[in-house]
Amino acid sequence: MYWCSPLSPPAWLGRVRGIIFDCDGVLVDSRDSNRLFYNLIRQRLDLPPIAPEDEDYLHSHSVCECLARIIPEEKRDAADEVRRNLDYADILPAIFLEEGLVPFLEFLSRRGVRMAVNTNRTNTTERMLEHFGIMRFFSLVINAGGLSHPKPNPEGVYRILNSWRLPREQAAYIGDSFLDEATARAAGVSFWAYKNPKLLAEMHIRDFDSLRTCLAKALPGDGL
Repeated sequence: MYWCSPLSPPAWLGRVRGIIFDCDGVLVDSRDSNRLFYNLIRQRLDLPPIAPEDEDYLHSHSVCECLARIIPEEKRDAADEVRRNLDYADILPAIFLEEGLVPFLEFLSRRGVRMAVNTNRTNTTERMLEHFGIMRFFSLVINAGGLSHPKPNPEGVYRILNSWRLPREQAAYIGDSFLDEATARAAGVSFWAYKNPKLLAEMHIRDFDSLRTCLAKALPGDGL
């Protein structure tokens, strides 16, 4: 296990040619928006707010899995109808880009490193990335709604690697949850844990600024 540091970047960082990002908790801070989204659904079904112990689960799993957890079975059809009719514009103001993300994406682009997203969001990822002006950085965005099996199944990672025609040894997956850890392990790619020291990872990342400085010493090119 290695803590990302610009003082001593390991040689294996130089092999990276593609980085796969989880979305929530990595590209964006969306805990408030997730809480708002699911509480709106429960409110319209005359249910109380979500329990605090459910928040971690709702932050990383697909919407179908989350609704199955927090909505009684007899109300799930109604919950799905409410979900489909929610205006996502009401949710976007509660989402924030992670600090240092855009300079990091610009740095990877200059270095010729490919970027993609693999998320358990169902169908809102592209709209959110366009909202923040960062869709242009990603060659592929994989949502759970377009997969036969969402994370932790490696199907999404395999699809990205096949699109890139890149061996798994040259790719890394940045995530913040046990689901991401399991996904990377199943796919056989290097896992980099973002702001979560509890995870088993090849590298732990405190923030994108330190990761950018670290990779600048490992990847060919000039400047940050």
